[in-house]
Amino acid sequence: MTGLGTFAQLATMFAAAFGAATLLPFQSEVVFAGLLLAGKVDLGWLLLVASIGNVLGSVVNYLLGMWVEHFRDRRWFPISAPQLERAQRWFNRWGVWTLLLSWAPMGDAFTVAAGMMRTPFWLFLALVAIAKTGRYAALAWATAAAVG
Repeated sequence: MTGLGTFAQLATMFAAAFGAATLLPFQSEVVFAGLLLAGKVDLGWLLLVASIGNVLGSVVNYLLGMWVEHFRDRRWFPISAPQLERAQRWFNRWGVWTLLLSWAPMGDAFTVAAGMMRTPFWLFLALVAIAKTGRYAALAWATAAAVG
């Protein structure tokens, strides 16, 4: 495969992984498994690009969470200030570990909540990177095992 073809496949993987991590209804697993089975993209590059795209999509969710929290003083905001402060204390103590489930179907909500709850960005990034990379590594292993 030419360098341009490989670039196009990796760009497709990045776009699918990025979209899948946002609140948009994307599925990156099919693209990942398809590219892996086609055997035209190195597994290391595929894993790296998928992970970076997925983590960056989660960063968008984190930033959206930070942005929406600015509206907490509005009458229409569904959570009162004391409730939000109590939730922030709980999330910072225990809920931050839910970011290890950010790969799961409802994981996008955890990444938005992390932004709302002002999770330290370095901690957010570390936990989400572990979760997202681990998911793609497990998918690579399962795909390889399925084809023998």
